[in-house]
Amino acid sequence: MISQEQIRSQLNNCLLEAKFDRWANQYQKGKVRDIYLLEDKRILITTDRQSAFDHVLGAIPLKGQVLNKTAKYWFDQTADIVPNQVLDVPDPNVTVARELDMLPVEIVVRRYLTGSTDTSVWTNYNNGVRKFCGVDLPDGMIKNQKFDEAIITPTTKAEDHDESISPQEIVERGLVDADRWAEVEKVALKLFARGTELAAQRGLILVDTKYEMGLDPEGNLTVADEIHTPDSSRYWILNTYEDRHARGEEPESLDKEFLRLWLVDKGISDDNIPELDDEIRTQVSARYIDLFERVTGEPFETEVDDTPILERIEKNIEPYF
Repeated sequence: MISQEQIRSQLNNCLLEAKFDRWANQYQKGKVRDIYLLEDKRILITTDRQSAFDHVLGAIPLKGQVLNKTAKYWFDQTADIVPNQVLDVPDPNVTVARELDMLPVEIVVRRYLTGSTDTSVWTNYNNGVRKFCGVDLPDGMIKNQKFDEAIITPTTKAEDHDESISPQEIVERGLVDADRWAEVEKVALKLFARGTELAAQRGLILVDTKYEMGLDPEGNLTVADEIHTPDSSRYWILNTYEDRHARGEEPESLDKEFLRLWLVDKGISDDNIPELDDEIRTQVSARYIDLFERVTGEPFETEVDDTPILERIEKNIEPYF
């Protein structure tokens, strides 16, 4: 694993934005990814921007590379279940993706009663909600308890804040038709089952995740954006979960829940956005890298040198324009 000293050496070589003037008319900025729209494909540049609670908080060294590499691993591992967006990965931070007609909902799959955000199942359950996104939840559950089976709790996509929604509302609003939604649910549960199986082999629990899907020009359902990364998923350590849960302790996590809890402790609000100091940036980076290595069983090999990230990326994506 890359040492913390190597991570610290990259604290000032992070990718906050990948906007190149000569291609500015094809540029779009997302929460984490910067995008260049081409005729039949798009270039997705995964930056080091760190967001939580709907705020961009700063940059985490090497995070973009971890997310891009993790997503590529999972796209490869699930290609037999559903087609995916990937056409090429010409740079550690870059994926060239096929253009899709995206569905206007995110598909959230959960196996445990947990979470800390407004749209998390635990927050709602703790506030007395027993029908969440169309799913009936039994009384008497406690935080971090496992559901009898995986549940799907969709959200609508929004620039400022996601909104929980039920499958019935999705169909009634005309966001996705009933037959297509049935296919979406089937595929999502298969993806989650594959993720659960492979994570368990590595001593991890895939707690919950979100998927984005779209349609290719032939109308085929295709998974997009990212899959089973620490930004889109929650992971716990398998062999300590039962004992910690029995003692009422939080599970050992390998995702950005660690950062969310740090922010809550710092009193994050719309009027108080805590600054990420170098120590927390280094810790979060190490956790992202650790998760990649645990999930894939491969060492995290990266571009840790003095080459400016923007210079390297510009060179590697230039052939696509």
